[in-house]
Amino acid sequence: MKFPQPISVDELVRIIGHPVQRMGCVDGPVTGLNEFHSVEKGDVTFVDNDKYYNRVLESDATVIILDKTNVDCPYGKELLFSEDPLMDYLAIVKHFKRYEPQLVSIHPDAVIGEGTVIEPHVFIGRNVRIGCNCIIHSNVSIYEDTTIGDNVIIHSNTTVGGDACYFQKRPEKWIKLESCGSTVIGNDVEVGCNCCIDKGVSGVTYIGDGTKFDNLVQVGHDTHIGKRVLLGAQSGIAGCTYIDDDCKVWAKACVNKDLYIAKNTIVFACSAVDRNVTEEGTTLLGIPAVESAKKWREFAYLRKLSFLFDDVKALKEKMESMENKEGGK
Repeated sequence: MKFPQPISVDELVRIIGHPVQRMGCVDGPVTGLNEFHSVEKGDVTFVDNDKYYNRVLESDATVIILDKTNVDCPYGKELLFSEDPLMDYLAIVKHFKRYEPQLVSIHPDAVIGEGTVIEPHVFIGRNVRIGCNCIIHSNVSIYEDTTIGDNVIIHSNTTVGGDACYFQKRPEKWIKLESCGSTVIGNDVEVGCNCCIDKGVSGVTYIGDGTKFDNLVQVGHDTHIGKRVLLGAQSGIAGCTYIDDDCKVWAKACVNKDLYIAKNTIVFACSAVDRNVTEEGTTLLGIPAVESAKKWREFAYLRKLSFLFDDVKALKEKMESMENKEGGK
């Protein structure tokens, strides 16, 4: 999320709302806010998990809110020490991204291109841009900060730009990480009925040109789906995953979070991908998904298990019979 205008670190601390210990110094202003996986120079981010400390400190973030004081401040950054970095981060989000109710179906500042058809009962939020020659079918909801290209078809009951399912567990309750990112859909995309495409928590959820969705597809926050990708019915892509161009994810398949899927990968129906796929043209099958030829061999072996069991049972009976004969001598 980019701020409406750059601010100083002093102003950032005032928005947080309580005194914080500071270390380091930045040359320029703070221009935006992001999670560590998508930060850019000028961004503020936070970290409160030991697993990510080095990654965040080495990132492009200009200001980092953190809960440890025994760290060295990298050159060109400023560290803000906090007892609860997440809550301070959320204070900044809520300052710049307050919820504003919308009392009309199509926001007055929405831009809709020439030749685009908007059917009845469609909701279009503020800061939405829809290109030319699109068809938005009835009961579609397009949340704020969404950009849609030309020649896009979105079928009934689909939601574009809803909040991420992103929470941090606390002893007393779950804390929601407020979504302040956006959604971008390219040209010539078709999205089926009852699909859900979540906006980025702080960055962009992106759907590339020519990609096609079947019905009931879920795409998580901050995910990048490349060009000409096919997603089968009831498939699910978790947050912060990058699916490269020309991939196929068939029905009821799922891809876990924070993964990279190389070009031309095929994920067969009902499979579950839990690791990066780095070789282009890989075909995956199973739970967890492995190379399909290997999985088909496993299936063939499984079909032979009952016969193997019968052979082992017969061999055991034969050995027992031989032992009994030897014992009777």
